Amino acid sequence: MRKALIVGINNYPKAPLKGSINDAVELAKTLKTHGNGSPNFDVRLETDVPTRGKLRSLLQQTFQGECDTALFYFSGHGFLNSITGYLVTPDFTKHDEGVSMDEIIVLANQSNIRNKIIILDCCHSGAFGTPAITGQTLSLINEGVTILTASRREEPSIERNGHGVFTTLLLDALNGGAADLKGDITPGSIYAHIDLAMGVWGGQRPVFKSNVSSFVSLRNVGPAVPLQTLRELPQIFSSAQEEYQLDPSFEESNILENAHEVKAPYAIPSNVSIFKKLQQLHRVGLVIPHNAPYMYYAAMQSQSCKLTPLGIHYWKLAREEKI
Repeated sequence: MRKALIVGINNYPKAPLKGSINDAVELAKTLKTHGNGSPNFDVRLETDVPTRGKLRSLLQQTFQGECDTALFYFSGHGFLNSITGYLVTPDFTKHDEGVSMDEIIVLANQSNIRNKIIILDCCHSGAFGTPAITGQTLSLINEGVTILTASRREEPSIERNGHGVFTTLLLDALNGGAADLKGDITPGSIYAHIDLAMGVWGGQRPVFKSNVSSFVSLRNVGPAVPLQTLRELPQIFSSAQEEYQLDPSFEESNILENAHEVKAPYAIPSNVSIFKKLQQLHRVGLVIPHNAPYMYYAAMQSQSCKLTPLGIHYWKLAREEKI
């Protein structure tokens, strides 16, 4: 129910690239499976697509039919004139440089596929979705369309060490850098990851445009905390503002057989089990100790712990059975 067309073109007659095929191959490999190896996208990898006619045909096939998600990725040269931008193919000629970005957005807008994801790593890719007819100030994208580009309208897309800078960060994001606590990676979290990594002083800035009511997960790399632990948040904390009282019986090492100092009440298996979950939640920023620097000391000094604002968010999701 999910398909991806991945295109990388190096072989331009007068201006060959070095990293586009590398990027396309790596992205295709990544999108084929989730982090646990289970199937993800049905990927079609196309390298050095020779003509604009061939690229048009591939695009039409990508956005045809009925499925949940269609993703198109392009790495190669981009061209911009006074009217629109183009994805350049090796058979380009003056005044006919390739497939226009406006043509592609029409295909995506008219598609019956629920989620259409377009990712471009090429110069001037930020022109995608903002045609000249709107004065380049208004995106013309229908519901279900999401666009992520390597650079703004007037900017280049930079290659370094045989890879595009943008796609290197895209791959980092898909391999876990942009995952939420459930392990899901969405277009929005990918953009946030890339935007932060690029900083504000670089020669290119990513662009994100979307018309969706909710983001689709492009890949899952496994939860940072077991989902069952997240689901138990409302059972551990009866309210989002509650402070959970701890004492030495929650610390596993607090048993008489240990050589270090121990104190009553000694470790109780049921409390130890809860405390291990609280420590997991602490490591990912959902729980913090109160009046103690670490969870260990919160237990040994009979202090408490509480949910962080992020923890309250996941507490609400668990209570509403949305995890």
